[in-house]
Amino acid sequence: MTPEGTQPVAIVGLPMRTLSLTVTAGPDAGRVLSDEADTVSVGTAEGNTLQLTDPTVSRFHLELTRRGPSVVVRDVGSTNGVVVNGVTLREGAVLPGATLQLGTTSLQVGEGKNGTVPMLEHESLGSLKGRAPVMRTLLARVEKAAGSETGVLLIGESGTGKEVIARELHHRSARAKGPFITVDCGSLAPGLVASELFGHEKGAFTGADRRHQGAFERANKGTIFLDEIGELPQTLQSMLLGTLERRRFRRVGGTEELSIDVRVVAATHRDLKAEVNAGTFRLDLYYRLAVVRLEVPALRQRLDDLELLVQHFLTEAGSERSVSSVFPPDDLAALRAHHWPGNVRELRNLVESTLAMGERPTFDAPVTGASSGDTTPGPELPYKEARGAVLERFEKHYLPKLLEVTKGNVSAAARHAKMDRSHLIELLARHGLS
Repeated sequence: MTPEGTQPVAIVGLPMRTLSLTVTAGPDAGRVLSDEADTVSVGTAEGNTLQLTDPTVSRFHLELTRRGPSVVVRDVGSTNGVVVNGVTLREGAVLPGATLQLGTTSLQVGEGKNGTVPMLEHESLGSLKGRAPVMRTLLARVEKAAGSETGVLLIGESGTGKEVIARELHHRSARAKGPFITVDCGSLAPGLVASELFGHEKGAFTGADRRHQGAFERANKGTIFLDEIGELPQTLQSMLLGTLERRRFRRVGGTEELSIDVRVVAATHRDLKAEVNAGTFRLDLYYRLAVVRLEVPALRQRLDDLELLVQHFLTEAGSERSVSSVFPPDDLAALRAHHWPGNVRELRNLVESTLAMGERPTFDAPVTGASSGDTTPGPELPYKEARGAVLERFEKHYLPKLLEVTKGNVSAAARHAKMDRSHLIELLARHGLS
């Protein structure tokens, strides 16, 4: 049933090549996965496409995605890694026929059946725009998810439009007439998160001079969007889980239990499967939030959408000019060569700046090769997001080197780095290095 105020959409089938997996050694030897899917996950936790029983395999161990003739293999922060031909592989492409070693389990990657994946026939779904097949496939999944009441987890880099998708999920749902409440879990001080989510009573803490309605209470009969859910402190993860399971909560400092009827849409730029493996994110909370997982592509993965998005932003800015009158061919070529660390948000800012200043866009020289993801973000991102992106890349580079220097001794590493040992342990767990 199509929600009131929205138009039905047409879905078509996009041909896809799939993959198969055969367990050739280990406790699950003989098991075969041959369903028609182009992306599969492997691990011991429920919810994996291929669930194994091998104790040397992590809860979420790896993901495999078909990309043309190859299969992209990504280690999801596992403990024992993924070994191909004696080499540990964090992320890379293999050909069908390759054997992957996961602890004591061997997996052979094979060709799957040719299948189809649902794809939106047109280039827009409400406020969402997409011409590239990867985006039109996502839009078809958004349309389907909007018609349910299940939790949705949006995964993607900063600036890819996760909040816009969350709003469209709400607008196209049966809750469209209810409230849509956003909570940015990454921007709140740890001591204020509980109050913002669940509210507080007068006198609950210093400065609480009146009762405050939290986001869950304000979102009743509607949708709550928990942005950057991966930043939620561990101390509050169990409280959030209890609220989602019981659909009841208490304000901070209160004794009365309040009932809620809320749909939860969450978003993160973090790899929550790796966080689960590291013990920094609760597995049961992950299951509650990720009933439906929607992966939002980075702008560099959907460059066919550039002109469509530019025209959309020109129209939104009140301009009647065409794309070519604002961005001549050389400028469009520069847009395509840019890495877009700020994704769609960065493109929107560039379009508005070009209109306002009447100047050609300028970029740093495009970075190519394996280090292209190491560009330092600038003012195209808000300060908090830019700082967070740089800090995360620094930690991923610094911490393994620190452990290498101190031969894996955490106490020695803390002394060497002149940092608190408990904080170092938390960082190591976050990056799957503990």
